[in-house]
Amino acid sequence: MLPRPALGSLARTFSTSAPLNKHVSHIGRNPIKYPPSVTLTPTPTELTITGPLGTTSIPLRPYMKITNPKLDTIALTVEDAEIKEQRQMWGTTRTLISNAIQGMTEGFTVPLYLVGVGFRAAVEADPRAAATGVKSQRINMKVGHSHNIVVPVPPYIKAETPIPTKIVLSCTDKHLLGLFAAKIREYRRPEPYKGKGIFVGSEMIRIKSVKKK
Repeated sequence: MLPRPALGSLARTFSTSAPLNKHVSHIGRNPIKYPPSVTLTPTPTELTITGPLGTTSIPLRPYMKITNPKLDTIALTVEDAEIKEQRQMWGTTRTLISNAIQGMTEGFTVPLYLVGVGFRAAVEADPRAAATGVKSQRINMKVGHSHNIVVPVPPYIKAETPIPTKIVLSCTDKHLLGLFAAKIREYRRPEPYKGKGIFVGSEMIRIKSVKKK
């Protein structure tokens, strides 16, 4: 048998108190860099972002604070990251600010592909808007229906058709761009049997096999 002092040295030490793990937002804590062409104007309620492509504002919650750790960098902090709402909005607001900076400098672009026999699209002037003296566009699509699908293009969206089976949408707001792309996709959602439909970006579907009787 081992002497008692040796047994004491082999005993595993443990503590009844668990270590405190401070909750943080892995996205929200990351600083945001912005180019010299962008001007940021923070207020207690919003952050105004001005760039070559326009101006936009991101709302700020009362518990949020904008700091400038470096000349071309901003950081977003919250009062208490242990509160779930503050931690969630911390990361969300940081993403919105980052997207807004990119939108005001480069903009966002998403392609839509028309897959199917006879599917095609063309961007043309909207005659209904021309009658009122306002210039606007519309997308005229043939996507397998008995009639053409005509979709008016909002003024904040730029639409092009480099080829008849491809639509390119551009906008400074990523959220609005995604909503309009989803609206067009709804007119002919991709189906899993023949793979026909309107595909957004790099969207892919799994083709189902048809069971033969």
